[in-house]
Amino acid sequence: MLLRCSVLYVLYESASGYALFEVSASEDIAALDEAVQEAVSDMGKFSRTIQFKAFKPFESAENALENINCISEGVLTDDLKNFLEMNLPKASVKDGKKKYKYKLGCSEKSVATAVQESLGFPCQVNQTVNEICRGIRQHFTNYISALDGGNLSKAQLGLGHSYSRAKVKFNVNRSDNMIIQAICILDQLDKDINTFSMRVREWYSWHFPELNKLVPDMFIYARSVAFIQNKESLNKDKLAELTAIVLDEDVSAQILQAARVSMGMEMSEVDMRNVMRFTDKLVSLGAFRKQLHEYLSTKMSFVAPNLGALIGEMVAARLISHAGSLTNLAKCPASTVQILGAEKALFRALKTRGNTPKYGLIFHSSFIGRASAKNKGRISRYLANKCAMASRIDSFSEEPTTKYGEKMRDQVEERLAFYDSGAAPRKNIDVMREAAAEVAAAAGGGGDDAGEKKSKKDKKEKKRKASAVEEEAAAAPVEAKKAKKEKKEKKEKKKKK
Repeated sequence: MLLRCSVLYVLYESASGYALFEVSASEDIAALDEAVQEAVSDMGKFSRTIQFKAFKPFESAENALENINCISEGVLTDDLKNFLEMNLPKASVKDGKKKYKYKLGCSEKSVATAVQESLGFPCQVNQTVNEICRGIRQHFTNYISALDGGNLSKAQLGLGHSYSRAKVKFNVNRSDNMIIQAICILDQLDKDINTFSMRVREWYSWHFPELNKLVPDMFIYARSVAFIQNKESLNKDKLAELTAIVLDEDVSAQILQAARVSMGMEMSEVDMRNVMRFTDKLVSLGAFRKQLHEYLSTKMSFVAPNLGALIGEMVAARLISHAGSLTNLAKCPASTVQILGAEKALFRALKTRGNTPKYGLIFHSSFIGRASAKNKGRISRYLANKCAMASRIDSFSEEPTTKYGEKMRDQVEERLAFYDSGAAPRKNIDVMREAAAEVAAAAGGGGDDAGEKKSKKDKKEKKRKASAVEEEAAAAPVEAKKAKKEKKEKKEKKKKK
């Protein structure tokens, strides 16, 4: 359907200030769209269609950053409000209603909504306005000559750096980003350590194959290899140090005995040096993984203490990483939390009309493994529900606490016992009230004393009210007698008269 358009003004936000343009055309909107697209590349045609109306430069770099931040969030600033009120035509009043003979085109829908709600100007956001803004961006320096010669590019570069720096500096998810990176590095380290330990076992087993069966743990094996090196140098003098590594006297004695009768091949100095260098790298990676795990546990205790207390720091960190941030995880319903990490299986099941997955990342929680096969789906739903609640508490609470997470963990334990033995678990509202009372007591610092004082006050108040009621009850008969006596006296006086 073709519509006749009134006068159209276009608001253009640049790095140097606000600009207002007037579209001098009265043809149909569809025809205007085609005309603008043809005239964008040609300044002569474009200037006949789009005419410059007004320009409001930013006062400083700080003022530019403030205005652009407000534009990105859809907030109307005082500078933009004054600029539009000053340069747009006034509305005509008819029958007590304002009527505008123009429309204001905006490239951002949020800005158009803010202008329309605050100032009442009719705004529109469509393909035509976007094409006009594209042409204005291309020929902007031809309308404002002061910005030519690279000045506009400098303003754009400076504002771009300031805007990006502010967004990175005040990122609300900066703590979440540390957790996401740490858990990703931990997962990658686990894969690399497993691969490297397998390679060390295979490489060193050519020299001392018996050690492979005696020491199954990968880190103890790597440390033992780094200590023993050449099996022929192992003797009773080194037995105490070897025992400190393998943590077992019998195993260290067996290693010493195996080294004497080993059927492994001899290694040259160069080969042994390379094996030891690779083994040292593996040992250092294991030590770094341990430090990183401690760092992640400490970070989780500040960012998501309740979620970590509920399902463990590692699984909680994986959930936050998969969701993108703690805020995103808090926005997810329990059904989404339940299958986070199993998206491929879910879509495959929907496509083939098969059974949908019961759990995703939360499968690594110990609760799922402890449940029986028929109860795994039920406990995963219950656990996902508690995870959603814990993530929301962590995301929106001001002070970190683990009280709610610990109470929820007890609830999951009770639910597991209910599935096994039928023992009725506590109600959620009672548990949450108990957790809230503990948090309030901990925040008050001596909440028990305060509670005792409050209870004493309540008792005194009750006694005072009770004594007042008793006094009123005792006084009531006396007052009734007085009233009867006064009535009798009045009757006697009337009879005498």
